[in-house]
Amino acid sequence: MEKNAIHSNGAARTNGKTLAVYDESKIKTLSSLEHIRLRTGMYIGRLGTGADPDDGIYVLLKEVIDNAVDEFIMGFGKKIEISLEESRVQVRDYGRGIPLGKVVECVSVINTGAKYSDDVFQFSVGLNGVGTKAVNALSASFRVVSYREGQGAEASFERGVLKHQKKSKTDQPDGTLVEFVPDEQIFNTYKFSHEYVEQRLWNYACLNSGLKLFFNGQKFESKDGLLDLLRREVGEKVLYPPAHCRGRQLEFAFTHAESYGENYRSFVNGQYTSDGGTHQSAFREGLLKGVNEFFREDFDGVDVREGIVGAVALKLKDPVFESQTKNKLGNTDIRGWVVGEVKAGVVDFLHKNPEAAQKVKAKITYNEKLRKELNAVKKEAKEAARRIEIKIPNLRDCKYHLQDPKRGEESTLFITEGQSAGGSIVSARDVNTQAIFTLRGKPQNVFGRGKAEIYKNEELYDLMMALGIEEGIDTLRYNRVVLATDADVDGFHIRNLLMTFFLSYFEDLVVAGHLYILETPLFRVRNKKETRYCYNEAERERAIRQLAGPEITRFKGLGEISPKEFGQFIGAGMRLVKVNVRSMSTVPKTLEFYMGKNTPERRDYIMEHLV
Repeated sequence: MEKNAIHSNGAARTNGKTLAVYDESKIKTLSSLEHIRLRTGMYIGRLGTGADPDDGIYVLLKEVIDNAVDEFIMGFGKKIEISLEESRVQVRDYGRGIPLGKVVECVSVINTGAKYSDDVFQFSVGLNGVGTKAVNALSASFRVVSYREGQGAEASFERGVLKHQKKSKTDQPDGTLVEFVPDEQIFNTYKFSHEYVEQRLWNYACLNSGLKLFFNGQKFESKDGLLDLLRREVGEKVLYPPAHCRGRQLEFAFTHAESYGENYRSFVNGQYTSDGGTHQSAFREGLLKGVNEFFREDFDGVDVREGIVGAVALKLKDPVFESQTKNKLGNTDIRGWVVGEVKAGVVDFLHKNPEAAQKVKAKITYNEKLRKELNAVKKEAKEAARRIEIKIPNLRDCKYHLQDPKRGEESTLFITEGQSAGGSIVSARDVNTQAIFTLRGKPQNVFGRGKAEIYKNEELYDLMMALGIEEGIDTLRYNRVVLATDADVDGFHIRNLLMTFFLSYFEDLVVAGHLYILETPLFRVRNKKETRYCYNEAERERAIRQLAGPEITRFKGLGEISPKEFGQFIGAGMRLVKVNVRSMSTVPKTLEFYMGKNTPERRDYIMEHLV
């Protein structure tokens, strides 16, 4: 028999393996509509269910609002109205309106738009002519109406396919109306969170002073720009009133708080750059240089920036982002002038505010003293750890980490309670991208304690070292840190203790969106033909109705789920809930209530809300 053979269907067989034929018939050309629907991640990032502010349905909304905001930036229309009823979104601006003869092309043909012309749009995020086309392609229904000088043009689409268009006279003021319903064929089950929409609109208002946004009748407006945004973020618990500098292309604000680490909100042309980029690093550099020049000192950057809370917004003609979802700015040519402007602004602020300058210097001196004390404790803790064992005993590591270009984005650390739960995950995990850190019991409540406490507690120290965050989250080893605790009272308590640890010492890890909670099924409903896993009582009741003669199992802990079953719950269908911080100013108050010493108040609250 020949080693290689060709079968009658054209498939090749080599060494006993059937290989797919690669010929002209396998080459396909997709239309732009087909490509958007097939490769959604390239256009809107993740899909999600609406439970995370970065989910795709919010990207669709952002793309439409961006166009309306761009009109305001160019001086046309000071009001945007947004309405949301269940899954139907409507956005109405009062700008110039899309040219009537190009309405269909502007929302359905890739690389069509006016943002390639500097005369029409100078500081726009949507420079690639994709935004509304993606919204159209990924919507079950999409309608656009343009009003210009008493004339109107309307077009309706279903899943990106044109169904109807017309022109007519109108008495509506100039502008554009866009209405869409995200397609359930793409997004499956989803639900808009009004809270996430409101947060996004508040950002738009602070980045565009003078713009009025209305969401279901609620008004969002800012007079002081980033200063308003920062005040809302940090509240009144700051060391000095925030500095605020605003120029034609650069605006920034900052202050110091009693928190650990550095916290920034950075924007480019109104787009929130959650992963920072050149403008954010240049802001940090300019801040250090300005402080050192004013005080004629050579302070360490760590001491100057410890506890800093800042916001920076940049308007740029040709922004270069590192992905279609525009989370990180890549322009390197802006560093010099951004550093220069920030440095000059910091020096000017410190000259004009001598009281604030004194508090800045006192904070830096305090940070320096604390750092030296911590270094001594660190040295002692490291020597003790070295004497015991170099390897972290509680950690089952994975092959790829966040810094690895190959699969770094998939890297995940599960923090579990007890050996039984850890055993199930260890057996079911992907050893390439999933690591396990097993707690021996309930971790220490660190609320109100100094950072030196980490070095006195072996388990917390091991966790910090496993994550690689001792010097900050720039060296974080895993993209996702997942709390995988039991769905019972003890599990919830451990979850709260861990969140207190992260929010007390590594708040920037949470703000950057790296902390998650793993959802695992509470029930298994099965009969001889089918097994269903249910995450809540409603799903359980539905499964009981649909399966004949079912057997019902209630999982009390993760250790009760066999490794064979567990694999599907941490695989492609893994359900994660991101831990979000709505405002940093609310963190101390929340931690004080749940983890502080206000036992009678907390007990009364529990008794009132006990089900």
